[in-house]
Amino acid sequence: MMRRALIVAATAALAGCAHSGASLGKVHPGPPTIIATTQLLGPNGELRGTATLTQLTAATQVRARVEGLAPGTYAIHLHSTGKCEGPKFASAGGHFNPTMTHHGKDNPMGPHLGDLPNIVVGQGGTGSIDFTVAGLALIGGAAPLLDADGAAVIVHAGPDDYKTDPSGNSGDRIACGALAAR
Repeated sequence: MMRRALIVAATAALAGCAHSGASLGKVHPGPPTIIATTQLLGPNGELRGTATLTQLTAATQVRARVEGLAPGTYAIHLHSTGKCEGPKFASAGGHFNPTMTHHGKDNPMGPHLGDLPNIVVGQGGTGSIDFTVAGLALIGGAAPLLDADGAAVIVHAGPDDYKTDPSGNSGDRIACGALAAR
């Protein structure tokens, strides 16, 4: 009898919360979540990781994980074209830079919207970033990342120095993933 009373009380409490505007599993109407995800592939098609971008209200969250790389620090950037033709991935174009700034957070005339923090790869060959880019929209707005020709996530062979225009002196492109909204 006591157990039944607790279940009824809990049900009543949940019902009260739902009516008060609290969310406990109830789906509220609102703008759809915009997510773009891709596999990062090396020049021979080998899997080098994944990247997921989620559009927020006034920013985009970028989560990327790399694997199978030697320990060290690697640059990762958002590029302006959604093409990943190996082995050099030049088809991805330059950094996403609709504001026409210079490269790097340490550059007084920067950064690009496509600039991201470096990924540090540990002894196990993996590394990750979770970073929010203020002002970046996947779709909508004045300069969406996912425009008519798409976009790409590029991993470079070396670290980004955060100041040298146009790409932070980060070396060759070693992995690429084309982005599409889902």
